[in-house]
Amino acid sequence: MNAPGSPRIVLLHYADTKPAEEGDKKAQPQCYSCNGYSVIAAINGPVEVQRKDEIPEEAAIDVVLRPAVGVGAVRERHLESIVEKALRQVIIVSAHPRTLIQVTLQVVATPAESSNSKGLHQSHPNLPLLPALLQSSMLALLAASIPLVMVLTSTLIAVSASGELLSDPQPDVIKEATSLHIFGFSSLGDLAVVESEGAFTIDTWEQAYNHAEQLCRGPVIKDVDQTGDVNMESSHSNSLESSIKYAMEQKIANEQRWKEAFR
Repeated sequence: MNAPGSPRIVLLHYADTKPAEEGDKKAQPQCYSCNGYSVIAAINGPVEVQRKDEIPEEAAIDVVLRPAVGVGAVRERHLESIVEKALRQVIIVSAHPRTLIQVTLQVVATPAESSNSKGLHQSHPNLPLLPALLQSSMLALLAASIPLVMVLTSTLIAVSASGELLSDPQPDVIKEATSLHIFGFSSLGDLAVVESEGAFTIDTWEQAYNHAEQLCRGPVIKDVDQTGDVNMESSHSNSLESSIKYAMEQKIANEQRWKEAFR
């Protein structure tokens, strides 16, 4: 379910959801694929939270990452912490104090499996999986109607030995890359997530940042008004934001089809 002319989302499926009662919002799992990884995300919440995890003025967020094979280890705990910090920026946690929002992420496909190898090699870098985790979480939150401040989009940029910037790199490209960079941008234009691995310079990082911003938000247009303030707007064509917007429009249209039958 992609916006016209946008090949960025490899797999984006919205299952039919049933109306959730207030205080117990659940949606069928949402699947997202990129960089050879496929992740299914499910949301349960807001629900009652244990007293030891209760936050008086906010909702607690619990992220659980389950690998494709075996049980979670240090690698999964590290990715869970990154996702949890990112989601806390986009969810209106003050809307449901003393509750819990559970985010379950299940990795269902990996580059190792697509290469007829069993399991996920622990030697693989952590970053290639992160965009799929963030995007599947965001789609699941939207499907579950969890109150959000903004929408988050993220992408992976690999830098080759020649200095070329590669978006959504394949596993063999990732293996040969000198550095990897994850950038996550909010719909308000803020940089919400940034993670890097490898050897790189400041100039290389800035080039990767600008390239990732165009992929996530589209070309940024700066407009200076009469007071001298700079207004920054993004052109959403062929961007991840436009793909998410188009997917949500299609989802709402499908859910409202029953009304057309009575007109």
